[in-house]
Amino acid sequence: MTENWLRYDQMVEQALRGVVSRALQEAQLRGLPGDHHFFVTFRTGQPGVGLADWLRQQYPQEMTIVLQHQFWDLSVEAERFSVTLSFGGRHERLTVPFAAISAFTDPSVKFMLQFEAGEEDGAKQASGTQLAEMPAVAGGEKPAREQAKTGDVVALDAFRKK
Repeated sequence: MTENWLRYDQMVEQALRGVVSRALQEAQLRGLPGDHHFFVTFRTGQPGVGLADWLRQQYPQEMTIVLQHQFWDLSVEAERFSVTLSFGGRHERLTVPFAAISAFTDPSVKFMLQFEAGEEDGAKQASGTQLAEMPAVAGGEKPAREQAKTGDVVALDAFRKK
């Protein structure tokens, strides 16, 4: 049996994580225009996640942060981003490797990327086709919708200028 070295699933995941990185870079440089805001869900136990101990105890597996009105010092690097958020009036600095992100959503344009654990070597598969119910939110306002629609397909044509 031949070894499959063309791992399209990993190539797609890397490209989609690049979309997350680029969106955060734009927010770092220009802020968030209009109603745009991001929900970023990440696995708190992943290597490289920087999180206050009390937050890690409160969110031992997964946490969703909101980047909307109150976030400070957003810094995007090649493999991670860092941001300061307010949790109950207490400012905390978080560092999140892109590999730890399990979902990225901009509800203002019904855009969502979801990264799920894969089968082989802990690789993750990515999907950008539907909005699902949003998990509990920390460090920001409640989601605009408690439940988002499912089954919405994101067509790239909708984002192209005509």
